[in-house]
Amino acid sequence: MSVPAFIDITEEDQASELRSYLKSKGAEISEENSEGGLHVDLAHIIEVCDICLKEDDKDVESVMNSIVSLLLILETEKQEALTESLCEKLLKSREGERPSLRLQLLRNLFHGMEENAPARYIVYCSLIKVAASCNAIQYIPTDLDQVRKWISDWNLTVDKKHHVLRLLYEALVDCKKSDAAAKIMVELLGSYTEDNASQARVDAHRCIVRALNDQNTFLFDHLLALKPVRFLEGEHIHDLLTIFVSGKLAAYVKFYQNNKDFIDSLGLSHEQNTAKMRLLTLMGMAVENKEISFDTLQQELQIAEEEVEAFVIDAVRTKMVYCKIDQTQRKVIVSHTTHRTFGKQQWQQLYDSLNSWKQNLNQVRNSLLSLSTA
Repeated sequence: MSVPAFIDITEEDQASELRSYLKSKGAEISEENSEGGLHVDLAHIIEVCDICLKEDDKDVESVMNSIVSLLLILETEKQEALTESLCEKLLKSREGERPSLRLQLLRNLFHGMEENAPARYIVYCSLIKVAASCNAIQYIPTDLDQVRKWISDWNLTVDKKHHVLRLLYEALVDCKKSDAAAKIMVELLGSYTEDNASQARVDAHRCIVRALNDQNTFLFDHLLALKPVRFLEGEHIHDLLTIFVSGKLAAYVKFYQNNKDFIDSLGLSHEQNTAKMRLLTLMGMAVENKEISFDTLQQELQIAEEEVEAFVIDAVRTKMVYCKIDQTQRKVIVSHTTHRTFGKQQWQQLYDSLNSWKQNLNQVRNSLLSLSTA
């Protein structure tokens, strides 16, 4: 891509002009170019370039873009270390100090590099950090398929792969993008193997807490299949997750009574947990029974009779269960519910339903063919 430059002259003269400009702003730098070549000049320039980010000068963007443009013409082996230095300067700027400019400069650098350039990893990590600091995550690419491709293109080590996914997850959480954050965390945890799953204990623990705490998340069974989560078996956090996957409200209440301090230490709200478990309990009941009496609801959900109607209305609003209230018969009639777990039995039910639809459609087609030839 074309990057706006400070001034349209040779690279050597451009470096000299940059030195002079930075020195005029008070930077400790010589105005004379180094005999070591352009990459040495750039190293000196980048070392003091942050001085101009502190000023509200109309030339600042052109100056910084000029540095970026010079960096992009260097050989790959000389580019990586200088890229890291420039990113550090852009990241060290104080919060609120030209965030949009810093974001744009990093974007220019990122998109100006070759697709498979390893240094793009450094720039992307910096982009994530700056975007998160100014709540601008929507202005950088975060699509999971694209991130997967970059991880492959850059030939990242396992540690670097985990680092970029963890950074992206935290940024999405900070910017209130909970759905996208959840997908990234599942990708992160899914990248661990049996051999290194124990290293992801903190990530797995954090993933579970975030999911339980998210008011719009009601399905958790996919987390149990992740190797780092399985590594937590036998711990309170795994027991709690298992209750939210397939347990009932009574099981959660008992767990809370025995482990109140643990729930509080996670920063989870007991009231919010209880409300979510009431919905999950209803979903489980609705799979087995298409008609549920008020008495059963009161007993299983631990609510008063006058609270049943309001609870059912709130449950329907989540779109996790569809039902209607029969006040006369004092029961709830279920038309559809989301399965809390989706295993072999559910796949078989789906197969049977699809097969039944296929047979019905064939019958309709044959009937139409018979009519058309009659």
